[in-house]
Amino acid sequence: MVTKKALGDEAEARAWAHLRGHGLTLVQRNYRVARGPRSRGGEVDLIVRDRDGTLVFVEVRARRDVSHGGAAASIGLAKRSSLIFAAQHYLLRLPSLPPCRFDVVAIDGDHVQWLRAAFDVS
Repeated sequence: MVTKKALGDEAEARAWAHLRGHGLTLVQRNYRVARGPRSRGGEVDLIVRDRDGTLVFVEVRARRDVSHGGAAASIGLAKRSSLIFAAQHYLLRLPSLPPCRFDVVAIDGDHVQWLRAAFDVS
């Protein structure tokens, strides 16, 4: 039986291969941060750097098919909020703020779709 973690790892590997093929470089995988003992924090699946120096926080979503709206449609307000929280925490570690954006790699079956600047902090 294939676990949910294994499926997620496979989706992240496919997403990273797609981004690498477009010239992005990997900074970190699975950056996690907690809010507190009773509160969930956030996780960024991939942090990559684009050719122009932009730091990109990437959410990877995978679905077997496009029923129920597909992979991209599964990223709601709560998920965006947790990604923004984790990204802000990550940026606190840097000496200066680079240009940043939030991308989504949506995988529906065999189809990989890269959504640049899928959402912003506002």
